[in-house]
Order: sequence, then structure tokens, then C-alpha cells
Amino acid sequence: MKISGAKNAALPLMAATLLTEGGNSFSNIPQLRDIKTFADLMRQLGVEIKGKSVLQIDASNLNSYEASYELVKTMRASVLVLGPLVARMGKARVSLPGGCAIGPRPINLHLKALESMGVKIRLERGYVLAECRRLKGAKIYFDVSTVTGTENIMMAATLAKGTTVIENAAKEPEVEELALVLTKMGAKIEGAGKDVITIEGVKKLKSINHTIIPDRIEAGTYMIAAGITQGDITLLNCRVNHLNALIEKLEEIGLEIKKVKKGLRVVGRSSIKSTDVKTLPYPGFPTDMQAQVMTLLCLANGTSIISETVFKDRFMHVGELKRMGADIRLEENSAIVNGVKKLNGAPVMATDLRASASLVLAGLAARGITEVSRVYHLDRGYELMEEKLSQLGANIKRVGE
Repeated sequence: MKISGAKNAALPLMAATLLTEGGNSFSNIPQLRDIKTFADLMRQLGVEIKGKSVLQIDASNLNSYEASYELVKTMRASVLVLGPLVARMGKARVSLPGGCAIGPRPINLHLKALESMGVKIRLERGYVLAECRRLKGAKIYFDVSTVTGTENIMMAATLAKGTTVIENAAKEPEVEELALVLTKMGAKIEGAGKDVITIEGVKKLKSINHTIIPDRIEAGTYMIAAGITQGDITLLNCRVNHLNALIEKLEEIGLEIKKVKKGLRVVGRSSIKSTDVKTLPYPGFPTDMQAQVMTLLCLANGTSIISETVFKDRFMHVGELKRMGADIRLEENSAIVNGVKKLNGAPVMATDLRASASLVLAGLAARGITEVSRVYHLDRGYELMEEKLSQLGANIKRVGE
């Protein structure tokens, strides 16, 4: 099975085109609801966008600096236009973000960093108003590692006057991907993928062509699909070096994972071992894989403890898994999972993107029929999931929105 392009890489790259004039081309774009929403947002700003799996994006006629509530409320990543708009147009009016209901994720770190670069910030009726004739380089320290914060400031700093230093920067592969693309556009960036990123501002960026990296979270989800069904799956077009923490944990649980040409072969075994998992910023175990690995550990021999340190309230899938027969107890930011012999099919409801994937995984292993409602969450981050699983032998179909 071929892994799709990474949504969390594609969205900031789309935002980065706001810094350029001329036609940019991005291939390996996944067909997802979030991509469509972001494209609609860009069009509202006057950006010309054509294509699907290959996107042609031209921001030469950028004529608006407002990201409206109607679009931003559905997707938190919309805040990524804030930095580029201020850098290119000198002002921005962006609605405070919405998206997945997995606890508060305030953008105060973005705003504080922009203020240190000379931006005047006002909050007015649910909107952020940002103004600055030309950004100035600054030394920025993030109290908490933030992916979108690092990306927003990195983009803004490319056109700032002077040098910007971001300390405690996010190290995710998607941040490195954005730095790579900005560098291809003519930006001067050093240190992406490390704790400190240095950006020397330039006057202008050029348009480029680029192929999006594969989605490490989609790859991880299907690796767990192999494990929970005792299946045998070969995943093509995935970056093994982006999956090290997950591979190590899944091998500990009992999956057999081998590198093959252009990807990985994953084989599930009859016995699933219990283990402890702690989510951490990259290169640690990803929070976006927490719900999926919990589903796998529901069928393990023994007790597992899963600790969530990145986001609060990211255990809303627990109640739905318990409806299917899972034995899980919550204690503050940890879930104690006692393995059971089987899960039973039941009607369940998706609460966020990764939770919806975990319920589909549970349904693959459960006895009987599992019906997952509110699958629009799934469509935000997984391309054609039911079709891909069907090709692998799953008995799954979409019966409605």
C-alpha cells in the first residue's frame, strides 16, 4: 500500500506560497478535507489555486489580509497564514483558530513572538489584528515546543530585517520540510530539526516546485492495522527515519517490522505484549499515534500505562473503546489499559481526527459489526481510508457522512 503525502507538511507549504510571487507547484498532495479548506481560505485571500494531487499555487495577486471565522473555525492550522501575511502585506486579520476538540491550544506563543519582532497585536471580537511595516529580526524562546508556532515565526522571519533566532524550536520532520522549501525559495535558514533555528531575512522569495514528504502518521496507523489484525502489510513511500520511536515501541509490543525497498513490511503476531507509552515532542513517541496504539494495547497480554504529556484532554476515545469491551481507567494524564481477549463491535462516535482512526482500527479487530459515526473527522487527515483498507482485505464500507 502506498502512503499518501503528509497533510501536516502540505498545509504550511501552502501558507509559505503567500511569501512569493509567481507559480509554485507541489506534488504528492493528499486529497483531504483540511487541504480543501486551506485552499478555500487561500482563495479568499486572492491566491490562485489549481489542481488536486498536484497543486499549482500563485499568490501574485494577493489582495486580502483577512482569514475569516467561517473557515478558520474548522481547522486550527489556518493560523499558519498569520506570519506570512504580516511579512508580505504588513498586516493580517485572522480569526482565532478552532479544529479538533482535544483541549485548549492557545496561539499566545505565536503572538508573543510576533510582538518581539515589532508587530502590534490587538484582539478584537474573536480576531487577531496584526500590523507591522516590516518585521525585525529577534531572539525568540518558546516556553513550550510548538510546531505551528515554529512554522509561523520561521515563515515570517524569512522576510524580516535582520536575524531571527528561535530557541526551543519544534524538531518535527514537517518543520524540516518547511525549512527545506523556504530555502529553495531563497530563504537563509540554519538549524531546522534542532533546538535552535536561525533565519537571516531576505527581501524577496521566489516560487518553486516540490514533492511533499509521505505522512508518517498515516504510515503508523496502518502499521498498527497490521498488528491488530495479525496481518502482513508492505507500506511503500514511507520515510523509516521519521518513524524510529514508533517502530521501537511496536517491536517491543511484538510486531515484526523489516525495511524493504522504498518502505516497510509489517507483520502482526498472535500475541500482543503490554508496554508503557509516553507521548513526547519529536523525536519522541508522537501524540498523534497515542489513540491508535491504545487500541492495539487493549488486546495485549497484561497492563499498559499510556501517559499523554503533549495535549490535555486527548483521551476522548477511551469511552468509545470501553463501549467495545476495552478495560481502561483514566488517572489524570494517564490511561491504565488492562488487555482483554477480544473487542466487540458496537456503534461508536468519532470525537477528533486520530480518535476516529483508533475506532476504525478497533473495528478491524472486533467481533461483529462496528459503526463509526462523524467520519468527517477521519476525512480531515486520512486519504480514502476505507478504500485502502478494503484493498488490504478489510470488510469496510462508507454508508454516509
